[in-house]
Amino acid sequence: MIELYDHFPRIARLVAAQQKWLLTQAAYALHLQRNPADPLSGITASRLLDIIVEFGAASRNTATAFLAELLAYKLVRDVPGSTNRRSRPLEPTEVSHDAMRLWFRAQMRSLDLLDHGGRVARLEANPEIFHRAQPIAAKRLIADRAWREPPLSISCFVWTEYGGLILDDFFSRIVNPIQKDGYHWVEDLRFSELSSHYSLSRTHLRRLFARAEALGTLGWQEEHSRTNHRVWVSASLIEDYKRWQSVKFCALDNAFNEAVRSIEADKARNTQPSPSGF
Repeated sequence: MIELYDHFPRIARLVAAQQKWLLTQAAYALHLQRNPADPLSGITASRLLDIIVEFGAASRNTATAFLAELLAYKLVRDVPGSTNRRSRPLEPTEVSHDAMRLWFRAQMRSLDLLDHGGRVARLEANPEIFHRAQPIAAKRLIADRAWREPPLSISCFVWTEYGGLILDDFFSRIVNPIQKDGYHWVEDLRFSELSSHYSLSRTHLRRLFARAEALGTLGWQEEHSRTNHRVWVSASLIEDYKRWQSVKFCALDNAFNEAVRSIEADKARNTQPSPSGF
């Protein structure tokens, strides 16, 4: 998420809340499964609403407002040549394609770091892997309650605007993966720097951390002190984050492998690819 922000700040801020992340993945999966011969396939408001409401990921009003937001920011556009204004088929713009490819590549790099795999190299050699894997992973993650509805220690961040971005940044600052004095520690956390880097108000940042502090999952070294900028992190928050991320990485790894197998099978049969997912 941090890398996405560094390259595409507007998109990263837009999808840094869990609900909008789910909507984005569903919409992009619909696009990848679009059949040019079917004008009603791909991203349409009705198709996106059907998916989101089926899994209870968002309300109809939220999904409709989100599509309007994507249009306003020119992250999606009307499909060229479409005359059906009732269903209004949409497609991602180039910046959205670039951002999603960057995000997916970063996830594969993370998996490679975990098991020394060669996913990134295979992905760069054959981009079709991404086209097939993303819809598979999106469907599984949206349907999986363990990912869709993270524990309270995580949801107090990610169900808030920009919260997913701040949570990932916070975890990247932990200095000791092994507990010390019973805690994990974050050094030199300054709201002023976070506010400046991510163009967020300090009030919003303080509110995010206050919610986690109220749960007892993090706190400042000296009670009620914000001067030493040293934050302790509970083992429970670490474990919740690890379990939640593992759900995502498992779905992505399985989707990657399924995509590779389907490509190899198509080559063996010399047939045209058939999309899978929603």
